[in-house]
Amino acid sequence: MAEIELKTAPADFRFPTTNQTRHCFTRYIEFHRCLAAKGDNSGECQKFAKYYRSLCPGEWVDKWNEQRESGTFPGPL
Repeated sequence: MAEIELKTAPADFRFPTTNQTRHCFTRYIEFHRCLAAKGDNSGECQKFAKYYRSLCPGEWVDKWNEQRESGTFPGPL
């Protein structure tokens, strides 16, 4: 069986504190901006997906996805 390597998002100087809420939100937005700019099939956006998935609680992501679909997402996409 192949060994699985687990990684989280790299350190980001914009978020120096241990509270990673803004880091999570920013990575989520970066991922969706990348998709909008490069298309859904772009492999370049997958690093952002990995980052926000490792930082953000699943409940938040589910809520943000619902808000995006309904047009009520509070962030700048």
